[in-house]
Amino acid sequence: MSYQAIENYGIIGNMKTAALVSKTGSLDWLCYPHFNHPSVFAAILDDEKGGTFTIQPKEEDYTSKQFYWQDTNVLVTRFMTAEGACELIDYMPVGDNELAKHNCIIRRIRVMRGTITLRVICAPAFDYARIKPSLKKEESAYHFESEELKMSLYSCRDLEVKKDKIDCEITLEEGETVHFLFSQQVDFKGIETQIEQEEIAFHTTIHYWRNWLSQCTYKGRWREMVYRSALTLKLLTFEPTGAILAALTTSLPEHIGGERNWDYRYTWIRDAAFTVYAFMRIGFTEEANRFMHFIEERVKERKPDEPLQIMFGINGESDLEEQELNHLEGYKKSSPVRIGNGAYDQLQLDIYGELMDSVYLSNKYGEPISHDFWVELRELVNWNADNWQRKDAGIWEVRGGDQNFVYSKLMSWVAMDRAVRLADKRSFPSDREKWLKIRDEIYEEILEKGWNKERKTFTQSYENEAMDASNLLMTMTFFMSPSDPKMLQMLDAMKRPVKDGGLVSNDLVFRYDLSQSPDGLEGEEGTFNICTFWMVEALARAGQYQPEYLEEARLMFEHMLSFANHLGLYAEETGVCGEALGNFPQAFTHLALISAAYNLDKVLG
Repeated sequence: MSYQAIENYGIIGNMKTAALVSKTGSLDWLCYPHFNHPSVFAAILDDEKGGTFTIQPKEEDYTSKQFYWQDTNVLVTRFMTAEGACELIDYMPVGDNELAKHNCIIRRIRVMRGTITLRVICAPAFDYARIKPSLKKEESAYHFESEELKMSLYSCRDLEVKKDKIDCEITLEEGETVHFLFSQQVDFKGIETQIEQEEIAFHTTIHYWRNWLSQCTYKGRWREMVYRSALTLKLLTFEPTGAILAALTTSLPEHIGGERNWDYRYTWIRDAAFTVYAFMRIGFTEEANRFMHFIEERVKERKPDEPLQIMFGINGESDLEEQELNHLEGYKKSSPVRIGNGAYDQLQLDIYGELMDSVYLSNKYGEPISHDFWVELRELVNWNADNWQRKDAGIWEVRGGDQNFVYSKLMSWVAMDRAVRLADKRSFPSDREKWLKIRDEIYEEILEKGWNKERKTFTQSYENEAMDASNLLMTMTFFMSPSDPKMLQMLDAMKRPVKDGGLVSNDLVFRYDLSQSPDGLEGEEGTFNICTFWMVEALARAGQYQPEYLEEARLMFEHMLSFANHLGLYAEETGVCGEALGNFPQAFTHLALISAAYNLDKVLG
């Protein structure tokens, strides 16, 4: 097998785990039984020993097309050859059906025209390819076993076993269908039962996704992209706890061949505000409320007088020690492959603002917060009041030393501001005078130390003159008016091409200029998709007062939409040739897309 482009994948899942399936029919990433467990298939991180489950035409000269069944997360890959055409349907059952209980993947291939010979490879590699399972056949089941895990492939066709994997060819005539079910060992009484259950699962899964999506209140200009983003975010939700992953994968590189490879299968406190805002805005209050309950539990677990941890496992785990898997090559030889994330114990002061903003929004538009939660939050706000002047690692989790990041100061201001507003709204007991005093001190300091008069922009930190796209959130957090001259000057400075000192390349936005702001890591990176959507929203808000910015916002937004993959999915970054870079699909990007679409549509209206 050879590496697929990151943008060549689609995602299927069941809110417990999820898999990536390429346009060539290869299932190259699956952690099992849950998102945070070791991989069963990981060819995307090592195309030789990572493990894959591939179904594709034997003929090399074929074309393929991939799309989702309308308004669902059921993935269809259509193959066309000189001899005929067939469809591969991939999904994980959800809803009220028997197979949904078994955490399984269904792969169904049907020949629509002619006769096609397919190659089928099922070669799992357990525990990030550190364990090679044994394989034994039992009637219609093929069991892959190790001491820790037992997985089975069920098929209505006899498959050829080669050593420790399935590797065979099957020929199908027009109208023929073959079903594959991959799961932990399930006690089926016969293959007929499996096929019967699969038909039920397919229809209930389609119904589940369409019924869920019908709650969406967004009816604006970019409905299809907003729908796909919402469906993707739902797939990145861990149903048992309400946690939302930053991304499905680990170690997909921000630069091919580089070291910027991180594990994103965790939940960041930072994502809370963006998640609650995006879900609330388009009608998914239950998801927003469940995520807030997850965050509330993490806040209650905090040790007194210590900063809040910035990120957690999907079950609330706090120890996320980083390890390198040196036996894996890495995507296109981008090493190291990492599991765990060493940034978990960094000091990142911006999370207090994002937390308090999410609580404020949740209390306003969703479920009112409890008194007990307020008591915990009050302690955090007081901690923020006493520590906001410290240096930290910032939103981008730099590994080159702490600084006085302007964005961190901005979000410390947000923490104080939302705390005052929430206390007033709910008449909660608070240290109101102290909070107001600190809030105003932060404001004055940012204007004094964070504004560069020569460059006419807010800087990344007090220590350097570099620009940083995170400062675009000043308007979205109501720190600055969208029409404030300083905001418009910063927008104009950032909009310039990188070669002219700005942050933009081909309408796409870098988070900062690495040449001006070293972050302690080697290599380059692409434009950050979330930053482009932030720019769109900042331009749209300014466009309420100056129409030329609104036109720019729309053009940039619609240009950015063209960089989604064929299914409407985004990774973290976009490379110089338009390729996807970084972990995939990226929740942050899709959250920002929803927010930008909502607010741009609102201003245009």
